[in-house]
Amino acid sequence: MNRTEKHTEVDRLKEKFSKAKILLLTDYKGLKVEEVNKLRLELRTKAQSRIKVVKNRLAKIAVKGTPLEFLADHFTGTTAVTTTEADPTQAAKILVKFAKDHEQVKFKTAGMDGKPLTEKQVQALATLPSREELLAKLLGSMQAPARNWVMVLAQIPRQLVNVLAAVRDKKQGEVKS
Repeated sequence: MNRTEKHTEVDRLKEKFSKAKILLLTDYKGLKVEEVNKLRLELRTKAQSRIKVVKNRLAKIAVKGTPLEFLADHFTGTTAVTTTEADPTQAAKILVKFAKDHEQVKFKTAGMDGKPLTEKQVQALATLPSREELLAKLLGSMQAPARNWVMVLAQIPRQLVNVLAAVRDKKQGEVKS
């Protein structure tokens, strides 16, 4: 890379890092190209995320002066950076599952909202439901009282109809005998 390309790459990385809701740094040494491509495809299609192998020196420059500056010390060895502007739980789920299936993938660190995340925190994040699932649960919880109230109100006329039907059946039984 010449100097201009390096500046362009640093600017691209800085823009990605600043827009990302979460940054996950992993060591991918020993993975086959097909496996990396499979991970890339899954992250892109299911989580609207990107994984990129970065040059450590350029990545260190890119995080300087950003809320993610604490990540600079972790750009050593082979480093792949996963970023997402969408739901961070989806990216974490995919990466944690992939790491379980491929022992070569080693978690380095992560950053979210300007704070570092440990491996346990990323695994906990991966177990959370997605934003859409949480919204659906919230909506269901908000609808439950209204639905229950309607059921209670509907029960009163239903009971009246049942009593009237029982009286009718009783009178019809008396008439026949």
